[in-house]
Amino acid sequence: MTPDSSRPVISRVEVVMPIHDEERHLGPALAALRAAAETLLQQRPWAAVGITVVLDHCTDRSPEIAARFAESAAGLNTGVRVLHRRFRNAGASRAAGAAAALLDADNSESTWLANTDADSRVPADWLVRQLGFADAGWDVVLGSVEPDSAGMDPELLRSWRLRHPLEERHGNIYGANLGVRASAYRQAGGFPPLRSSEDSSLVDQLRRKGFAVMATDTTRVLTSGRTVARAPHGFGAYLRALRVETAAALRSS
Repeated sequence: MTPDSSRPVISRVEVVMPIHDEERHLGPALAALRAAAETLLQQRPWAAVGITVVLDHCTDRSPEIAARFAESAAGLNTGVRVLHRRFRNAGASRAAGAAAALLDADNSESTWLANTDADSRVPADWLVRQLGFADAGWDVVLGSVEPDSAGMDPELLRSWRLRHPLEERHGNIYGANLGVRASAYRQAGGFPPLRSSEDSSLVDQLRRKGFAVMATDTTRVLTSGRTVARAPHGFGAYLRALRVETAAALRSS
């Protein structure tokens, strides 16, 4: 579907981040999110920006880190919600966060729902660029991700880059970098309670309902290159399988 530029201008942004035992990555992830909110507010001081973090069955210091972040953001035009849940389920966590964030969103046509992960660092212009697409009439923005090369096997990173070129109109879907107009999100039924692939399932529904979807590399997010998976078929699990495949290819070459 082509974008409809007559859609209302976005006046409210809600960001949702699910968290499960991410004390190593959470501080930098939240700092990057705060920088993105501040950058947006510099350009749209009249906008409302909210951040909802969902602590899902955390047993490490993630709740403490999230609480400190909520305190530090109190002076911003940025409401921070901290939810405690025991799903152990990425889709359920995202859905709970979105439900809380959009609870009083009366005009969902002018509300934007941005999604990322607790092991990922968004760029400072992340929200600004997403809203640029929204202003142009796009209902969904599928951003790209790049694994953090720090501590990552160089051959694995090379294999990943060969299979996932960082380009416009890419064919990938990442919950760590996904934006959607709240009205479209609601009409598509929201995130399903799946342990993995909840992002792909939502986007499939959005496409079936005819919403305008843009895939772009201009909002690229840096994400963990770990191969210890949080979700059974998530990004870490994919990298682990790719590592095995890459090692086998090197041995046979």
